[in-house]
Amino acid sequence: MSLIMQSSRIRNPAPFLSKTYDLLQEAGSFHFKAADEEDEEDEEDEENGGGNRIVSWNADGSGFIVWSPADFSEGFKKTSPKRWEFKHEKFQRGNRRMLVEIVRKKCEPSVFPAYLRSSHEGAATMAVDQENGDHLLLMEENKNLRRQKLELQAQIAQFKALHIRLLDCVGRRIEK
Repeated sequence: MSLIMQSSRIRNPAPFLSKTYDLLQEAGSFHFKAADEEDEEDEEDEENGGGNRIVSWNADGSGFIVWSPADFSEGFKKTSPKRWEFKHEKFQRGNRRMLVEIVRKKCEPSVFPAYLRSSHEGAATMAVDQENGDHLLLMEENKNLRRQKLELQAQIAQFKALHIRLLDCVGRRIEK
């Protein structure tokens, strides 16, 4: 098998995962607290935003703490109500190779026909999903506008009938 074919089959972790993992590795914040120290230092860390840290590994390296909350929660479960700490079974300190096994959950099945989908999931798929979502919103709006149009047409017909009755009534009054 050629090198090109082999390289096209290699799965890479999502950029978000790689960047988060690299950020954690580069942070160098490996000062971990004992369980009895956590509450006091957590309050201090929360007051100053975790010092200079954006994120850090948790004490056992099985998850991470977000000191400057951003959109880090996709696919992770919040493990501590006191701070932004997240855990995922495939996201662990020292196990970078497991990142490729983390996949994003599919929110809803795509209405795009399967035979037209690319075998390579990527930016094109996200663009199609966005277009499908936009299309569904437009279809819903179109349906609402059609309903409103029918209601307005019914009101116009009622007002026309009322107008004719009023003219008829005025005509009879004038004749008397």
